[in-house]
Amino acid sequence: MKAAPSPEKMVPVTILTGFLGAGKTTLLKRILTEYHGRRIAVIENEFGPESIDTDLLVQDSEEQIIELSNGCVCCTVRGDLMRTLTDLSVKREAGELTFERVVIETTGMANPGPVCQTFFMDDEIADYYRLDAVITVVDAKHGMETLDKQEESQKQVGFADRILISKKDLVNEVDYQALRSRLMHINPRASIEPVNFGQTDLKAIIDVSGFNLNSILDIDPDFLADEHPDAAHDHEDEQGHEHHDHDHDHDGECDDHCAHHHQDHHHAHHDDAIGAFVFRSNKAFNPERLEEFLSGIVQVYGPDLLRYKGILYLKGINRRMLFQGVHMMMGAEPGKPWMSNEKPNTKMVFIGHKLPEEIFTRGLEQCLAS
Repeated sequence: MKAAPSPEKMVPVTILTGFLGAGKTTLLKRILTEYHGRRIAVIENEFGPESIDTDLLVQDSEEQIIELSNGCVCCTVRGDLMRTLTDLSVKREAGELTFERVVIETTGMANPGPVCQTFFMDDEIADYYRLDAVITVVDAKHGMETLDKQEESQKQVGFADRILISKKDLVNEVDYQALRSRLMHINPRASIEPVNFGQTDLKAIIDVSGFNLNSILDIDPDFLADEHPDAAHDHEDEQGHEHHDHDHDHDGECDDHCAHHHQDHHHAHHDDAIGAFVFRSNKAFNPERLEEFLSGIVQVYGPDLLRYKGILYLKGINRRMLFQGVHMMMGAEPGKPWMSNEKPNTKMVFIGHKLPEEIFTRGLEQCLAS
């Protein structure tokens, strides 16, 4: 059995998702055109009329894997994604194919969850490929309506590491900001930016490391500001973002108010099934209690948890612990030591389907060291 490649030798994978007509294929064509000479394997799971092969294919072929005119390869998933990824790796190792990264374009109706899980479920896939990020494209003109009618589109937003809003020029600023605010409240950990496919900085899409535990947990500061506008004190976090303080260093006297306020704010206009909440504390966790609680939560709510990620302050450990998960699969590893001039603290975000915030919050509070 051959040794697994080191992380820098693993093949990075980008999952490109978004609802029908949002502009995924336009973005994919741009990536393939601009990265001419950089070999990309594209896995297409989109059976719509708009396909990359219209102007990039060298030849028509019934083969599952087709070479493109710019040296990239494209394959349509007719079967299982895991099998397709294995086929690509086998051909790459044999020298039959050369590619540096993989882009998976999902069908517009797809929930990206099972695609993400593929990279954690099989050891050979997990050793060979490194899941870099989920990029979700949202149509500014039809985004609100799609989010109202299609829960799958909410899941696509919930899983995202980067959210790109297309067709901004077709809406006014008020409507754009309303959509942006809604996306932020579904997923406060993803960056949200308008995208002009002719001018987008592809580095912001191609090398994200959104699934890398060492990447910064950057929660949108507006999310926390909106959540607690009456907070007494603001403070700045490590990235220099201004946040409203929301500590859980109390005995629960604020819980009902916080949960009630959060409910009022988030659901004033849109009762989205997918939503997020943030847990923060300046107190250390008892590591054993926390592990037991998170294991239980994942067993019960795993199917409804889309993404969760955190920087943890644990008693007896002088460095931050980094953790994240997808559904029922959770991982953790040590991060940087706490600096002498910084106050250790915990910051966790949970994104999922109708998650009971109060149960999570009370449970996490009970894991804090006394």
